[in-house]
Amino acid sequence: MFPVKRLLREALSPRRVALIALGMAITTFGMFNIHRRVDVTEGGVLGMVLLLDHHFGIPPWLLTAVLDTACYFLGWRALGTKFLIRSGVATLCGSAFFRLWEFTGPILPNLSDQPLLAALLGGCFVGVGVGLVVRQGGSSGGDDALALVIAKKTKWRLSRAYLFTDLTVLALSLTYIAPLRIIWSLVTVTTSSLLIDFVKSAHRREKRANA
Repeated sequence: MFPVKRLLREALSPRRVALIALGMAITTFGMFNIHRRVDVTEGGVLGMVLLLDHHFGIPPWLLTAVLDTACYFLGWRALGTKFLIRSGVATLCGSAFFRLWEFTGPILPNLSDQPLLAALLGGCFVGVGVGLVVRQGGSSGGDDALALVIAKKTKWRLSRAYLFTDLTVLALSLTYIAPLRIIWSLVTVTTSSLLIDFVKSAHRREKRANA
């Protein structure tokens, strides 16, 4: 078997691809139905893109490409080629599901007048969805790759690594965003970070329980 085929076979199994697809379906559903409509500010790469665009006028499309590429490069160096392959599958699934939700239109009610509920519910969708992807050894974007690298290098829990990157960006975002909007963002990133860690660690708890 050719090395590339063997690598793909080792990196991807039907079950792994199915769970990555499910994770991206859940993540993009929440982002499309809640985050985009309620306009909750993000941490991580997206928050940094908005911050640099506001202060320096750098096009978001360029910033997103540069920052995501840099994070994936760090992820590849620290976590290996299989991680990069699985993350590529997640990216393709995310694009496909975003296109599907755009075709179906919003399904959930507009929660713009209930920002706390929107922040909590949005964090749950992202936390569970991204948690499934991360549990399969991939990432849904540059944020996940960076958090995984930080967690590996520092031996932190994954939730702590996520919160570190998100809170750093949100703190910087106070230079141009009203504090009240930052509060809702703190709720959603804290919720999603804790859930990602919980979902990723679930299989370890199952193994210990069955031992």
